[in-house]
Amino acid sequence: MVQYNYLLYSFIVLFGASTILRWSLESTNTTYLKKHGRIIPKAFEGELDKNTLYKMTEYTLQSSRLESTEGILGDVAILALLLSGALNWLTQLIENHTHGPILNGILFFAILLVIRFIFEIPFNIYSTFVIEKKYEFSTITPKLWLSDQFKEMLISLVLMVLLLGPVLLLIYHVKSDWWLPAWIFFVSFQVFLLWIYPVLIIPIFYEYRPIEDKELETGIISLAEKAGIKVSGIYQINAEKRSRHTNAFFTGMGKTKRIVLYDTLLKSHARDEILSVLAHEIGHWKKRHVTKQALLIAITSLIVLYISNHLVNWPTMYSTFGLKQGLRYAGLFLAIMLLRPAAFFLTPIASSVSRCFEIQADSYSCHLMQSADPLIRALKKIAKENLTNLFPHPVFAWFYYSHPPITTRLKLLEEIGKVKR
Repeated sequence: MVQYNYLLYSFIVLFGASTILRWSLESTNTTYLKKHGRIIPKAFEGELDKNTLYKMTEYTLQSSRLESTEGILGDVAILALLLSGALNWLTQLIENHTHGPILNGILFFAILLVIRFIFEIPFNIYSTFVIEKKYEFSTITPKLWLSDQFKEMLISLVLMVLLLGPVLLLIYHVKSDWWLPAWIFFVSFQVFLLWIYPVLIIPIFYEYRPIEDKELETGIISLAEKAGIKVSGIYQINAEKRSRHTNAFFTGMGKTKRIVLYDTLLKSHARDEILSVLAHEIGHWKKRHVTKQALLIAITSLIVLYISNHLVNWPTMYSTFGLKQGLRYAGLFLAIMLLRPAAFFLTPIASSVSRCFEIQADSYSCHLMQSADPLIRALKKIAKENLTNLFPHPVFAWFYYSHPPITTRLKLLEEIGKVKR
């Protein structure tokens, strides 16, 4: 019993520490923004007025409060699920209508996935129809929103079945050595998703159209050829049906590789600014950031699956949380929950790597465009249009930000631009 308590107490301490740290970081960030968010930064002098800066600050504060509330309530829900005996009740309910361990495992995870979707609905509604509406971003209708929610849940369930089914087969039939073939399958599945995403997933939500600005299309083709990249197509999507946020990205691999631009970006940015944003995305491909990130995910997943293999076969874990040991699918879920708070503390590593990649892509954009000015102008517009937080706390940015804070990024681009001159 002492050993069981040791595992339980260790988990609660680690879980609680991750919750407290996340709340502390968010609180520090909002306090910092309240203190500094009324002064226009030097990089935006002459670009912003006081009213726009006020909107940027308030939008960030309101969005942060909602995210913080959702995060804390989500942690409470997870603890309740793990400590209340609800998992035992759910597994007994499923086992009483048994269809075999594989189907039972899929049903178990499907129910938990649906519960998570239901939990997120109120926060999604408030974000979309209150905050995003208030700041004139959201253009989505309730009917389209409901359709999107249904599609997202259905796609998530289908992908979960495709991924989880083979993994559970390995867990039950290969047993103690299941982690290695499961890892090989997981990596293959990730590559498969990357390949099908632009041709099967995106069209479910957005309508692809050939880019209407033929002069811009010519410029994009020329830019891609200059970088030595072949793309299967250049498209714009009808993002404005849902939101006025702007974006552009490269997606896919091999024959499905394509450039996608939001129609909102096309309406609000000059051609050279759009080209500079795409040059940044090209930089990610040229620097093999997608491949490097895939390798990092592969290494991480190998470690996670190796540890999960041992946890799934550990009787103490089942006894600690009141579950029958033979329910290996429930053991997999418990393993994920035990590793979740530990993974949170590794967030700064992933964030730092991503920021490094973004700086390299910015530098490549300047090289390809022969100037930093178009990207500087584009980033300033994107920051204003999306009401970006201009004053993130340095520690918060270090922990979470996948891109350098916008003022830091602009300063680095200005330094690159001086070298170019």
